[in-house]
Amino acid sequence: MKLVFLDQQTLAPEISLRTPDFPHQWQSYDATAPEQVVERLQDADIVLLNKVRLTADILAQLPHLKLVALAATGSDNVDLDACRQAGVAVCNIRDYSKNSVPEHALSLIMALNRNLHAYRNSITQGRWQQSGQFCYFDYPVRDLAGQTLGLIGYGTIARDLEKLAQALGMKVIVAARKGQPATEGRVSFEQLLTNADVISLHCPLNDDTHHLIAEPELKMMKSDALLINVGRGGLVDEAALLSALQHQQIGGAGFDVVTAEPPAPDNPLIQALACPNFILTPHIAWASQNAMQRLAEQLIDNVEAFVAGKEQNRLV
Repeated sequence: MKLVFLDQQTLAPEISLRTPDFPHQWQSYDATAPEQVVERLQDADIVLLNKVRLTADILAQLPHLKLVALAATGSDNVDLDACRQAGVAVCNIRDYSKNSVPEHALSLIMALNRNLHAYRNSITQGRWQQSGQFCYFDYPVRDLAGQTLGLIGYGTIARDLEKLAQALGMKVIVAARKGQPATEGRVSFEQLLTNADVISLHCPLNDDTHHLIAEPELKMMKSDALLINVGRGGLVDEAALLSALQHQQIGGAGFDVVTAEPPAPDNPLIQALACPNFILTPHIAWASQNAMQRLAEQLIDNVEAFVAGKEQNRLV
Protein backbone atom coordinates (compact mmCIF):
# COMPACT_ATOMS: atom_id res chain seq x y z
CA MET A 1 0.00 0.00 0.00
CA LYS A 2 1.27 3.46 -0.86
CA LEU A 3 0.03 6.27 1.39
CA VAL A 4 0.45 9.93 0.46
CA PHE A 5 -0.29 12.85 2.80
CA LEU A 6 -0.71 15.91 0.57
CA ASP A 7 -0.78 18.69 3.18
CA GLN A 8 0.75 17.49 6.43
CA GLN A 9 1.63 21.10 7.27
CA THR A 10 -2.03 21.55 8.25
CA LEU A 11 -1.08 19.71 11.45
CA ALA A 12 1.20 21.54 13.88
CA PRO A 13 4.81 20.24 13.93
CA GLU A 14 4.54 19.11 17.55
CA ILE A 15 1.70 16.70 16.71
CA SER A 16 2.78 13.06 16.56
CA LEU A 17 1.45 11.01 13.64
CA ARG A 18 2.03 7.36 14.39
CA THR A 19 3.15 4.78 11.82
CA PRO A 20 0.27 2.65 10.42
CA ASP A 21 0.33 -0.98 11.58
CA PHE A 22 0.48 -2.61 8.13
CA PRO A 23 3.20 -2.85 5.47
CA HIS A 24 3.21 0.35 3.46
CA GLN A 25 5.17 3.03 1.65
CA TRP A 26 4.72 6.54 3.12
CA GLN A 27 5.15 9.84 1.31
CA SER A 28 4.23 13.19 2.83
CA TYR A 29 4.30 16.77 1.55
CA ASP A 30 3.96 19.95 3.58
CA ALA A 31 1.60 21.38 0.97
CA THR A 32 0.37 20.52 -2.52
CA ALA A 33 -0.68 22.93 -5.26
CA PRO A 34 -3.67 21.99 -7.45
CA GLU A 35 -1.45 21.24 -10.45
CA GLN A 36 0.66 18.82 -8.38
CA VAL A 37 -2.15 16.58 -7.11
CA VAL A 38 -2.39 14.10 -10.01
CA GLU A 39 1.36 13.64 -10.30
CA ARG A 40 1.81 13.03 -6.57
CA LEU A 41 -1.06 10.53 -6.40
CA GLN A 42 -0.38 8.57 -9.60
CA ASP A 43 0.42 5.31 -7.85
CA ALA A 44 -1.16 6.03 -4.47
CA ASP A 45 -3.62 3.62 -2.88
CA ILE A 46 -4.57 5.95 -0.02
CA VAL A 47 -4.45 9.73 0.12
CA LEU A 48 -4.54 11.65 3.39
CA LEU A 49 -5.50 15.31 3.07
CA ASN A 50 -7.07 18.21 4.86
CA LYS A 51 -7.84 21.09 2.47
CA VAL A 52 -6.49 19.93 -0.92
CA ARG A 53 -9.31 19.72 -3.47
CA LEU A 54 -10.17 16.42 -5.18
CA THR A 55 -12.47 17.08 -8.12
CA ALA A 56 -14.11 14.62 -10.49
CA ASP A 57 -11.51 15.47 -13.16
CA ILE A 58 -8.66 14.70 -10.77
CA LEU A 59 -10.23 11.46 -9.54
CA ALA A 60 -10.68 10.26 -13.13
CA GLN A 61 -6.88 10.35 -13.49
CA LEU A 62 -6.22 8.24 -10.37
CA PRO A 63 -7.27 4.66 -11.19
CA HIS A 64 -5.25 3.14 -8.31
CA LEU A 65 -6.80 5.27 -5.57
CA LYS A 66 -8.85 3.30 -3.04
CA LEU A 67 -9.33 5.61 -0.03
CA VAL A 68 -9.50 9.32 0.69
CA ALA A 69 -8.76 9.82 4.40
CA LEU A 70 -9.77 13.35 5.38
CA ALA A 71 -7.79 14.96 8.20
CA ALA A 72 -10.88 17.05 8.98
CA THR A 73 -14.62 16.76 9.54
CA GLY A 74 -15.65 18.93 6.57
CA SER A 75 -15.63 17.32 3.13
CA ASP A 76 -16.61 20.17 0.79
CA ASN A 77 -13.16 19.99 -0.85
CA VAL A 78 -13.79 16.42 -2.07
CA ASP A 79 -16.32 15.47 -4.76
CA LEU A 80 -18.11 12.71 -2.86
CA ASP A 81 -20.37 11.78 -5.78
CA ALA A 82 -17.35 11.29 -8.04
CA CYS A 83 -15.70 9.14 -5.35
CA ARG A 84 -18.85 7.05 -5.10
CA GLN A 85 -18.96 6.50 -8.87
CA ALA A 86 -15.26 5.63 -8.97
CA GLY A 87 -15.51 3.18 -6.07
CA VAL A 88 -13.22 5.26 -3.87
CA ALA A 89 -14.00 5.16 -0.16
CA VAL A 90 -13.94 8.38 1.89
CA CYS A 91 -13.68 8.74 5.66
CA ASN A 92 -13.46 11.79 7.89
CA ILE A 93 -12.65 12.80 11.47
CA ARG A 94 -15.41 13.12 14.05
CA ASP A 95 -15.85 14.67 17.50
CA TYR A 96 -12.14 15.38 17.92
CA SER A 97 -12.67 19.12 18.59
CA LYS A 98 -15.75 18.85 20.82
CA ASN A 99 -13.93 20.83 23.52
CA SER A 100 -11.73 23.09 21.41
CA VAL A 101 -14.33 24.63 19.09
CA PRO A 102 -17.05 25.30 21.70
CA GLU A 103 -14.44 26.89 23.99
CA HIS A 104 -13.23 29.09 21.13
CA ALA A 105 -16.79 30.16 20.31
CA LEU A 106 -17.40 30.99 23.97
CA SER A 107 -14.12 32.93 24.11
CA LEU A 108 -15.27 35.09 21.18
CA ILE A 109 -18.65 35.64 22.83
CA MET A 110 -17.10 36.68 26.14
CA ALA A 111 -14.47 38.93 24.55
CA LEU A 112 -17.08 40.75 22.46
CA ASN A 113 -19.65 40.93 25.22
CA ARG A 114 -17.16 42.75 27.44
CA ASN A 115 -15.44 44.58 24.57
CA LEU A 116 -12.02 43.31 25.65
CA HIS A 117 -10.53 43.84 22.19
CA ALA A 118 -11.77 47.43 21.95
CA TYR A 119 -10.55 48.33 25.44
CA ARG A 120 -7.13 46.78 24.86
CA ASN A 121 -6.71 48.72 21.62
CA SER A 122 -7.78 51.97 23.27
CA ILE A 123 -5.18 51.50 26.02
CA THR A 124 -2.43 51.02 23.41
CA GLN A 125 -3.55 54.38 21.98
CA GLY A 126 -3.18 56.09 25.38
CA ARG A 127 -6.87 56.42 26.30
CA TRP A 128 -6.55 55.13 29.90
CA GLN A 129 -3.33 57.00 30.52
CA GLN A 130 -5.08 60.25 29.57
CA SER A 131 -8.50 59.53 31.11
CA GLY A 132 -7.96 61.46 34.35
CA GLN A 133 -9.66 58.80 36.47
CA PHE A 134 -9.38 55.13 37.43
CA CYS A 135 -11.58 53.85 34.58
CA TYR A 136 -13.54 54.92 31.52
CA PHE A 137 -16.67 53.71 29.74
CA ASP A 138 -16.12 54.09 26.00
CA TYR A 139 -17.57 50.66 25.18
CA PRO A 140 -20.47 48.77 26.78
CA VAL A 141 -19.73 45.81 29.07
CA ARG A 142 -22.50 43.21 29.43
CA ASP A 143 -23.05 40.09 31.52
CA LEU A 144 -23.82 36.83 29.74
CA ALA A 145 -26.24 35.69 32.43
CA GLY A 146 -29.80 36.32 31.27
CA GLN A 147 -28.87 36.68 27.60
CA THR A 148 -30.25 34.41 24.87
CA LEU A 149 -27.89 32.33 22.75
CA GLY A 150 -29.32 31.26 19.40
CA LEU A 151 -27.83 28.19 17.76
CA ILE A 152 -28.12 27.63 14.00
CA GLY A 153 -27.10 24.00 13.55
CA TYR A 154 -27.32 21.58 16.46
CA GLY A 155 -24.62 18.97 16.17
CA THR A 156 -22.05 17.89 18.74
CA ILE A 157 -20.20 21.22 18.87
CA ALA A 158 -23.39 23.27 19.19
CA ARG A 159 -24.65 21.02 21.98
CA ASP A 160 -21.38 21.37 23.88
CA LEU A 161 -21.50 25.16 23.47
CA GLU A 162 -25.07 25.01 24.79
CA LYS A 163 -23.84 23.34 27.99
CA LEU A 164 -21.13 25.96 28.49
CA ALA A 165 -23.59 28.81 27.89
CA GLN A 166 -26.21 27.38 30.24
CA ALA A 167 -23.57 27.02 32.97
CA LEU A 168 -23.07 30.80 32.69
CA GLY A 169 -26.78 31.52 32.99
CA MET A 170 -27.66 31.98 29.32
CA LYS A 171 -30.94 30.86 27.81
CA VAL A 172 -30.41 28.77 24.67
CA ILE A 173 -32.74 28.52 21.67
CA VAL A 174 -32.22 26.40 18.54
CA ALA A 175 -33.38 27.32 15.02
CA ALA A 176 -35.44 25.13 12.75
CA ARG A 177 -34.21 24.96 9.15
CA LYS A 178 -34.62 28.20 7.25
CA GLY A 179 -38.07 28.30 5.67
CA GLN A 180 -39.44 25.60 8.00
CA PRO A 181 -41.93 26.26 10.82
CA ALA A 182 -41.07 26.02 14.50
CA THR A 183 -41.28 22.53 15.98
CA GLU A 184 -40.96 21.09 19.47
CA GLY A 185 -37.62 22.26 20.84
CA ARG A 186 -36.98 24.55 17.86
CA VAL A 187 -37.96 28.13 17.09
CA SER A 188 -38.33 29.36 13.54
CA PHE A 189 -35.22 30.73 11.84
CA GLU A 190 -36.76 34.21 11.83
CA GLN A 191 -37.69 34.02 15.52
CA LEU A 192 -34.13 33.18 16.41
CA LEU A 193 -32.74 36.10 14.41
CA THR A 194 -35.03 38.62 16.13
CA ASN A 195 -34.80 37.25 19.68
CA ALA A 196 -31.20 36.10 20.21
CA ASP A 197 -28.58 38.30 21.87
CA VAL A 198 -25.87 36.04 20.45
CA ILE A 199 -26.19 33.96 17.28
CA SER A 200 -23.68 31.15 16.71
CA LEU A 201 -23.41 29.23 13.44
CA HIS A 202 -22.72 25.48 13.49
CA CYS A 203 -24.05 24.11 10.20
CA PRO A 204 -22.25 22.62 7.19
CA LEU A 205 -21.69 24.65 4.04
CA ASN A 206 -23.78 23.51 1.09
CA ASP A 207 -26.13 24.98 -1.52
CA ASP A 208 -28.85 25.46 1.12
CA THR A 209 -26.64 27.22 3.67
CA HIS A 210 -24.46 29.38 1.38
CA HIS A 211 -24.98 33.00 2.54
CA LEU A 212 -27.48 31.78 5.12
CA ILE A 213 -26.83 35.09 6.84
CA ALA A 214 -26.90 38.00 4.39
CA GLU A 215 -28.19 41.59 4.42
CA PRO A 216 -31.87 40.72 5.13
CA GLU A 217 -30.95 38.44 8.04
CA LEU A 218 -28.49 40.96 9.52
CA LYS A 219 -31.23 43.61 9.45
CA MET A 220 -33.50 41.28 11.43
CA MET A 221 -31.00 40.90 14.27
CA LYS A 222 -31.07 43.03 17.40
CA SER A 223 -28.98 46.18 17.13
CA ASP A 224 -26.71 44.96 19.95
CA ALA A 225 -26.64 41.27 18.96
CA LEU A 226 -23.42 39.36 18.30
CA LEU A 227 -22.80 37.01 15.37
CA ILE A 228 -20.34 34.14 15.91
CA ASN A 229 -19.05 31.90 13.11
CA VAL A 230 -16.67 29.05 13.88
CA GLY A 231 -18.25 26.89 11.16
CA ARG A 232 -17.67 27.77 7.50
CA GLY A 233 -16.89 31.13 5.89
CA GLY A 234 -19.47 30.88 3.13
CA LEU A 235 -22.33 30.75 5.62
CA VAL A 236 -22.23 34.55 5.84
CA ASP A 237 -22.23 37.21 3.13
CA GLU A 238 -18.99 38.90 4.16
CA ALA A 239 -19.64 42.17 2.30
CA ALA A 240 -23.02 42.47 4.01
CA LEU A 241 -21.43 41.82 7.39
CA LEU A 242 -18.80 44.51 6.80
CA SER A 243 -21.54 47.00 5.98
CA ALA A 244 -23.55 45.99 9.07
CA LEU A 245 -20.51 46.51 11.31
CA GLN A 246 -19.57 49.82 9.72
CA HIS A 247 -23.12 51.13 10.10
CA GLN A 248 -23.50 49.71 13.62
CA GLN A 249 -26.51 47.60 12.63
CA ILE A 250 -25.39 44.81 14.99
CA GLY A 251 -23.41 44.75 18.21
CA GLY A 252 -20.39 42.89 16.88
CA ALA A 253 -19.08 39.69 15.33
CA GLY A 254 -16.45 37.04 16.03
CA PHE A 255 -15.26 34.84 13.15
CA ASP A 256 -12.73 32.02 12.87
CA VAL A 257 -13.42 31.33 9.19
CA VAL A 258 -13.36 33.21 5.89
CA THR A 259 -14.82 32.20 2.51
CA ALA A 260 -11.37 31.93 0.88
CA GLU A 261 -8.51 30.94 3.18
CA PRO A 262 -6.03 32.46 3.50
CA PRO A 263 -7.97 35.68 2.84
CA ALA A 264 -6.91 38.25 0.26
CA PRO A 265 -5.90 41.69 1.58
CA ASP A 266 -9.14 43.18 0.21
CA ASN A 267 -11.40 40.55 1.80
CA PRO A 268 -14.30 42.28 3.59
CA LEU A 269 -13.44 40.57 6.88
CA ILE A 270 -9.87 41.90 6.71
CA GLN A 271 -11.35 45.37 6.21
CA ALA A 272 -13.70 44.73 9.14
CA LEU A 273 -10.70 44.47 11.47
CA ALA A 274 -10.82 48.28 11.59
CA CYS A 275 -14.09 47.94 13.55
CA PRO A 276 -13.54 47.73 17.33
CA ASN A 277 -16.37 45.22 17.69
CA PHE A 278 -15.01 42.61 15.26
CA ILE A 279 -12.60 39.77 16.06
CA LEU A 280 -11.08 37.48 13.44
CA THR A 281 -8.93 34.44 14.21
CA PRO A 282 -7.12 32.35 11.56
CA HIS A 283 -9.25 29.15 11.53
CA ILE A 284 -7.73 27.89 14.78
CA ALA A 285 -10.88 27.09 16.78
CA TRP A 286 -10.25 23.38 16.13
CA ALA A 287 -6.53 23.56 16.78
CA SER A 288 -5.89 23.03 20.46
CA GLN A 289 -2.95 20.65 20.86
CA ASN A 290 -5.27 18.13 22.52
CA ALA A 291 -7.71 18.24 19.62
CA MET A 292 -5.04 18.00 16.94
CA GLN A 293 -3.50 14.96 18.60
CA ARG A 294 -6.91 13.28 18.77
CA LEU A 295 -7.35 14.08 15.06
CA ALA A 296 -3.97 12.54 14.22
CA GLU A 297 -4.80 9.35 16.15
CA GLN A 298 -8.22 9.02 14.53
CA LEU A 299 -6.78 9.68 11.06
CA ILE A 300 -4.47 6.67 11.31
CA ASP A 301 -7.24 4.65 13.02
CA ASN A 302 -9.46 5.28 9.99
CA VAL A 303 -6.76 4.18 7.55
CA GLU A 304 -5.98 1.03 9.56
CA ALA A 305 -9.68 0.17 9.76
CA PHE A 306 -10.03 0.47 5.97
CA VAL A 307 -7.04 -1.79 5.31
CA ALA A 308 -8.46 -4.31 7.81
CA GLY A 309 -11.74 -4.37 5.86
CA LYS A 310 -13.77 -2.39 8.43
CA GLU A 311 -15.98 0.62 7.84
CA GLN A 312 -15.18 3.51 10.18
CA ASN A 313 -16.30 7.13 9.91
CA ARG A 314 -17.25 6.58 6.28
CA LEU A 315 -18.77 9.27 4.10
CA VAL A 316 -18.50 7.01 1.04
